[in-house]
Amino acid sequence: MISLMQINFNLNLKAAYAWAPMPKLTQAPNVAIATLWADALKVEGIDASVQRQYLSGVAGELPPDQCLPEVWIQDAAQEPRARELLYHLQHVPQRRWQCVCGELVEGGFEQCWACGAWMPN
Repeated sequence: MISLMQINFNLNLKAAYAWAPMPKLTQAPNVAIATLWADALKVEGIDASVQRQYLSGVAGELPPDQCLPEVWIQDAAQEPRARELLYHLQHVPQRRWQCVCGELVEGGFEQCWACGAWMPN
């Protein structure tokens, strides 16, 4: 038989878990970038969400830096991994390579925009 004390403890534990703080990873320059980062984290199994995505319309009424979209995660235990993945998303290596068709391809592109050939290894 379950005692009233056990039920109360379980309810308090569930309430504490429901209000566990979500870690904020970063602010993004715009909603598109924030959404890309959150989606990339989700692909890697990290429950991420974009917060403040609708505040751009009140910039000026509120300080602009307070209106930027933010990427948050649900589980604080995943924060180190999420920060590492976010670092790699923010620091994509920039390359410059000559395609076989003669086109100079710059930036993070691995495929030629002119002919579709892939970057050589």
